[in-house]
Amino acid sequence: MATPLATPATTESSTLYFGPWYRRSPFFEKTLEAGCSAYDIYNHMYLPGYYADPIEEYWALLEGVTLWDVSVERIVEISGPDSSAFINTLTCRDLTKCAVGQGKYVLITADDGGIVNDPVLLRVEQDRWWLALADSDAGLYARGVAVNSGMDVRVREPEVYPVQVQGPKSKDTLVTLFGPDVLDIKYYWTLTTEVDGIPVVISRTGWTGEIGYEIYLRDPARGPDLWDRIMEAGKPHGIRPIAPCEARRIEAGIFNYGSDITINDTPFHVMGLERLVETQDADYIGKAALEEIRVKGVDRKLVGIEMEGDALPFELSRKCRAFHDGDHVGTVTDLIWSPRLERNIGYVWMPIALAGAGTQLEVEAPDGSLWQARTAPIPFIDPKKDVPKS
Repeated sequence: MATPLATPATTESSTLYFGPWYRRSPFFEKTLEAGCSAYDIYNHMYLPGYYADPIEEYWALLEGVTLWDVSVERIVEISGPDSSAFINTLTCRDLTKCAVGQGKYVLITADDGGIVNDPVLLRVEQDRWWLALADSDAGLYARGVAVNSGMDVRVREPEVYPVQVQGPKSKDTLVTLFGPDVLDIKYYWTLTTEVDGIPVVISRTGWTGEIGYEIYLRDPARGPDLWDRIMEAGKPHGIRPIAPCEARRIEAGIFNYGSDITINDTPFHVMGLERLVETQDADYIGKAALEEIRVKGVDRKLVGIEMEGDALPFELSRKCRAFHDGDHVGTVTDLIWSPRLERNIGYVWMPIALAGAGTQLEVEAPDGSLWQARTAPIPFIDPKKDVPKS
């Protein structure tokens, strides 16, 4: 058991004691050295949650280059002669045309069409696929499916640990580190390479909507070395370690699995995810349910919400009720200040009749007061993702 807290816990924050029952990334000590003073628990691992003022970190991301320890994106590897056919049964996306070296944002679906997870998928070899998971036990789900699949496939969790290098100066930083081949990596494609004997896979992906990369470390013993080399390469560009930037990911219409979306929601219930239910000949788990929903439609939708007024000094620590004309109609999953848009933005679950943009709402704040807000389309910025593709 953990040591008793020295001060009473609150609904906003408390003390997290390090213990052996949670995993530490190969970069953990480096995050401590860099000044990380608060951690979250994500996929049974410590996730850096706070270094400095989130507004400062937001502008560092938009104007320079930032380094994130995201080893919590636990990798599930699916390999073997039937790996391609097997992984195509897990998702509503059609992977038959996914080439070696290519990646996809995918949805792992349940038999009723619910979203089990929304990982980034990378095809690193002909018969080797990686799923970089959001917070859930989707790896166990894949193992269970494999046991009963009758396919020649292996599901395991390899020693692979990603970091993100994000921001407009990320290209310059990675060229310094890995050479000009980095410039040939297209959006959602990969490069398998090494630096000073440190084996990595680099993908042109990220949780920001900015130009950026994820570097998947394949030798955890070299974690501190890789961190130092990235920091040295980014030094001329003012690189700094930061925590995941919630404001930027919401601007980009990126969801947080477990809070914004869960297994109780299907892709058709989430604005922007309908496109991922791709028409295909192959069968997959949840196909019948999703095709039925495609025809019948849904009764609720996750959409954007925006709120004028003063900047919220915090991100919501719990979901809040939303009212329309005095009736409780929806639930706000997240709300945070966008420095660039100069308003508070987030996501709200709404009945389909009220899900269109501009519906006036009152949000019940954590202190019981009411905030005036309205529904909005998402993404809030760059809907065609021209920035990360550039």
